[in-house]
Amino acid sequence: MGKPTGFIQWERLLVPRRPVEERTGDYAEIERMATPEHARQQAGRCMDCGIPFCQQGCPLGNPIPEFNDGVYRGDVETAFRMLSSTNNFPEFTGRLCPAPCEAACTLAIAQGAVTIEQVEKDIAERAFREGWVELAAHRPPTGKSVGIVGSGPAGLAAAEQLLRAGHAVTVYERDDRVGGLLRYGIPDFKMARSVLDRRIQLMESAGVTFVTGCDAGVSHSWTSLRQAHDALLLALGSRRPRDLSVAGRELSGVVFAMDFLEQQNRVVAGDVVAEQILATDKRVVILGGGDTGSDCLGTSHRQGAASVTQVELMPAPPEARRRGNPWPQWPMVFSTSSSQEEGGERTFAFSTQRLEGDEGRLTHLVGAEVTMGEGRLEVVAGTERKLEVDLLILAMGFVGPETEGLSSELGVELDARGNVAADAETFATSADGVFAAGDARRGQSLIVWAISEGREAARAIDAKLMGEPSILPTRGADTPF
Repeated sequence: MGKPTGFIQWERLLVPRRPVEERTGDYAEIERMATPEHARQQAGRCMDCGIPFCQQGCPLGNPIPEFNDGVYRGDVETAFRMLSSTNNFPEFTGRLCPAPCEAACTLAIAQGAVTIEQVEKDIAERAFREGWVELAAHRPPTGKSVGIVGSGPAGLAAAEQLLRAGHAVTVYERDDRVGGLLRYGIPDFKMARSVLDRRIQLMESAGVTFVTGCDAGVSHSWTSLRQAHDALLLALGSRRPRDLSVAGRELSGVVFAMDFLEQQNRVVAGDVVAEQILATDKRVVILGGGDTGSDCLGTSHRQGAASVTQVELMPAPPEARRRGNPWPQWPMVFSTSSSQEEGGERTFAFSTQRLEGDEGRLTHLVGAEVTMGEGRLEVVAGTERKLEVDLLILAMGFVGPETEGLSSELGVELDARGNVAADAETFATSADGVFAAGDARRGQSLIVWAISEGREAARAIDAKLMGEPSILPTRGADTPF
């Protein structure tokens, strides 16, 4: 905990974001850094609640009361050692995680939760500035080799853990740069790529080998990748987007969110993108109200869209928790993202019926209001209307990993949803020596779940190769600080 009376003395206070008119003119991070005293006070709000439900809410089981106490006492280095014992990348989660730990914070019952995510980011940035962040194999080389397909958070977490256990690790990435969706799916205004690059450089210097341009199952056969290593981990992510099945889908001007975001991320990185998808001076409609849709909204603002409307199929959530959604469950309440703060319209309970165009080019989206009927959404008669649109961005989530050739070459089975079927405890697939973790196994989820699964999969792989695990479990690790 922090200060015994800290939660009475200090209110929850987030670090102010950069002004909207300033931040929408560039792609720099919108979040400012906290002052040491601000961080100390917010960590000091951590109360002596007895049972840290925040740890239950965090898939990584981060020792939250302990690192809050370290920050409050001014011992940030010890706080970092504790945090990094369960979380490989606090600099990522401190920027990108939706913070289920805060939803489960005991203070959230009656007042603002501890700003756990912000404290985590402060700890990580202080650690990099002070040179506390290290990565080296903790054990002698084992002579075993592990290949990891995918360099998103699950693959990177597994790579770090396996390297520490003494194994040789090679990470394969199909893109030209390492990072997966951390590289091309997350806008720079949420996480600067320098934050990712410094971590990758650290891992390379410690001995992790990265191979880019390796499209598993296409440029490199699955069989060759499996034969090159003692074990193979599939950390493919969940990249197949959910499509829109209505008349007019073929019209020009309808694009997938990841295509839109990746192109802009490449431009920010200095690449030249031919025929880039741009929102400039266009009437933009975004289908999907989640994080990806919000990222498209913020990108559209920065590209100078004439107007932006974000459409959600479900009704607007309530302003406060309903009776069936008690603490410490995730609060199903109305919220506003940083991109939604910047402008644009939000439309709820609206379903796309068809698309209309002129000479092959999208001009209108025709939809209608919906309501929840007998267990399903029903169109409300007489509510059909048209939205003028030049660019329609589909941000409706993802339906599974891209698994071409995986079953035919390696005999890896898929589950009913199209994800890689793997045991929830051992992360083993139906193919000997082949494991799966992250979104490829569990479906589209949170960055903290990806890191957790990568860590646990590494533990299972290590146990398979060595006969018993030498890596401590993520949750409840009895790690000496």
